[in-house]
Amino acid sequence: MGSPRQAPHLHLAELTASQFLDVWRHFDADGNGYIEGKELENFFQELESARKGAGVDSKYDNLGEKMKEFMHKYDKNADGKIEMAELAQILPTEENFLLCFRQHVGSSSEFMEAWRRYDTDRSGYIEANELKGFLSDLLKKANRPYDEPKLQEYTQTILRMFDMNGDGKLGLSEMSR
Repeated sequence: MGSPRQAPHLHLAELTASQFLDVWRHFDADGNGYIEGKELENFFQELESARKGAGVDSKYDNLGEKMKEFMHKYDKNADGKIEMAELAQILPTEENFLLCFRQHVGSSSEFMEAWRRYDTDRSGYIEANELKGFLSDLLKKANRPYDEPKLQEYTQTILRMFDMNGDGKLGLSEMSR
C-alpha cells in the first residue's frame, strides 16, 4: 500500500460511494468544493504512487508533464481545479453513483422540482426516509440495479456529504451546495 500517509482507497479497483467521499474529503482539505493548488499536487502525487504500486507505468518521467496531461484529460471546464464530477470520472466509482445524483439535480428548476416532490411532509427538510425514496427513484430512472443495503449506503453517503449541521436531514441550503 505504500507510505502510511497514503490517501484512503486510492489503491482499490472500484470505490464505493462512501469510499469516494472519503477520498474527496481527504484531498479537498479546505472544504471549498474543489481540489486545487497544493491539494491538487498532493492528489496527483498520491495517485501516481498508487498507480506505480499497481504496476501501471506512464510514458512520462517528469511529474509536471504527467500532471499537465492529466489536467488536460480530466479538467473538463479547464479551470485548473478538479471538482467532484470530474473526480468521479477519474476514480473508478461504483456505478458512478455520485455523478448520476449530480446529473439528476443539474439545473435549479430540476432541483426545486425534485425538492418539492420528495419533501413529502412539507417540513422544509428532506429526512433520511424521503432521501431514500428520492435515491430509489433516481436509481430506477438511471436503470441502475441496487439492493436495500446499497440504497442505505447511498442514503448515508449523501447525508454525510451535505448534512452540514449533522441533524440527519437535509435543508434547502445544504442541498443547494
